[in-house]
Amino acid sequence: MDTWRTVGAAPPAVARFAGGGMLLDDPVRFGTLSLPTAGQSTARAAREFVRTALTNWGLGRLCDDVQLCVSELVGNAVHHSIPDSRTRPLSSDCTVVLTLRAWPGWLFVDVADEDSSPPTLPIGDTFGPDFAQDLPEALLPDHGRGLHIVHSLTDYLWWVPRDEGGKSVFCRFDLSTAVTA
Repeated sequence: MDTWRTVGAAPPAVARFAGGGMLLDDPVRFGTLSLPTAGQSTARAAREFVRTALTNWGLGRLCDDVQLCVSELVGNAVHHSIPDSRTRPLSSDCTVVLTLRAWPGWLFVDVADEDSSPPTLPIGDTFGPDFAQDLPEALLPDHGRGLHIVHSLTDYLWWVPRDEGGKSVFCRFDLSTAVTA
């Protein structure tokens, strides 16, 4: 797997990141970062990459929401990093690829991993408040809220299977409706 990719002609200034990531500025606002799923600082590196990219692109007002979404999506990819049998056996060298694309009206976030299982939104537990009785904390799931958070912060959320195996989870932020700082 390539550690970085480019789209179109690269402008003169290309910022490179640890792990082989890169960030392109005007006219092409594109950035990609390949991260190990076994790393202790995978989510932190993804958040730092997002902050740098959005600040450089003049989209700093979106940093908090995009960082939270990226942190959730990367966390899901790391948690579920079981590659398809088509790619290679489970090992410590699984990767997740974060890609950012900024267009005049939209910001697209793509988190790709090696597991083709579709992401799912949990529908809740099968018991109600009467069952929990004196344990109201039992009604709060301890996992499964991440995609709900991403869905509530983004304008659109979807996923697609990748031809080479795995999947990409995308989210879109509409820049015309984004909160201005």
